[in-house]
Amino acid sequence: MGERVGIIGAGMTCFVRRALETGKELAWKAASAALDDAGLTLADIDAVCIGGGLDAFDGVHMKGEYVADGAGGWNKPVIRCCVGGGTGVMCAIQGWYHVASGMFDRVLVVAEEKMSPTIPNAQGVFLTMFDNLVERPLGPNLLWIFALEMQAYMERWGLEKADIARVAVKNKRNAADHPAAQLGQKSITIEDVLGSEVLAWPVQRLDVSPVTDGAVAVVMAAEGEARRLCDRPVWVEGTGWQLDSAYWTQRDLSYPGYVERAARMAYGMAGITEPRRQIHLVEPHDPFDYKELHHLEGLLLFEPGQAPEAARDGVLDRDGDLPSCPSGGLMGVGNPIAAAGLMKVAELYWQLRGEAGARQVPGTPERGLAQGWGDLMQVASVIVLGV
Repeated sequence: MGERVGIIGAGMTCFVRRALETGKELAWKAASAALDDAGLTLADIDAVCIGGGLDAFDGVHMKGEYVADGAGGWNKPVIRCCVGGGTGVMCAIQGWYHVASGMFDRVLVVAEEKMSPTIPNAQGVFLTMFDNLVERPLGPNLLWIFALEMQAYMERWGLEKADIARVAVKNKRNAADHPAAQLGQKSITIEDVLGSEVLAWPVQRLDVSPVTDGAVAVVMAAEGEARRLCDRPVWVEGTGWQLDSAYWTQRDLSYPGYVERAARMAYGMAGITEPRRQIHLVEPHDPFDYKELHHLEGLLLFEPGQAPEAARDGVLDRDGDLPSCPSGGLMGVGNPIAAAGLMKVAELYWQLRGEAGARQVPGTPERGLAQGWGDLMQVASVIVLGV
């Protein structure tokens, strides 16, 4: 695994729609907050890893170069990664291997996305991701592909729509305690979700995360520096990532095998043999409510088809046996595509240090997992953190 790597600082902007700041300014705000948290300045940073989704979201091609000055990258080694919604966790993995390789002692990881000004709209940009000969002429819309996947998942395991809606309620209620959240709502009910506008059955308006602008940053350091600079570093214990077919017709829509393979890679590195017992809280990728359940099963935390029962029994609640998305997740905090996964990494950092405020899970959790998912809905990125 190379040099041991710790996270020693984290910061984020508010997640909002129609942010007044530019993408550069959002990146600067998050980077400044993370550096302040670590007690460092930009002069102390050896290299910068930038996470950004599709260039068209911010309306600037070569977005890495555009955001680099705001992210503190001038006159430093800089690299940018983009694997859609998997980016936020993947750029943290990138920061990890920059340090674990022994090349750098202190790395700043910044993920930014500004989606609300996208022209004509986010769906118009998503259309450009599909194969321009085989799929794009059909005019695929992510909402109806997700509708097919949700339907396949529900049919295979005999689920009711209320089994899915319960996740949206949990996460939006959790997000009401997050000071940076876009859609926290303490009073929301399952009936509210089931009564919301149908977009592409079975997907309804409140099953979907919002269009969001925002940025997140973390500071990572080699073990010696981490111990010198921080009283309680949060260590990277395992990482994994996998890619499946880009053609959605070629994948099993009811089970994310690529998530399982990424999880097994991370568990092997972390020495985890019983994930359900050895992981104490989890931040799975939840751009849609059913995806949280889908991913919890792919992460081997529940048998296939069993995660909805865990949600019904309160196991996934913030005070449950396995808190899932205690932050409020993408459904509640918001979904600035590339930055969303790094928000989950930052949440684990705060939770494992006991600094999550009103969102803090009970007890003394020692290990958490964050997972990203995206690109053409076939990328999985997994990171395991511990204290």
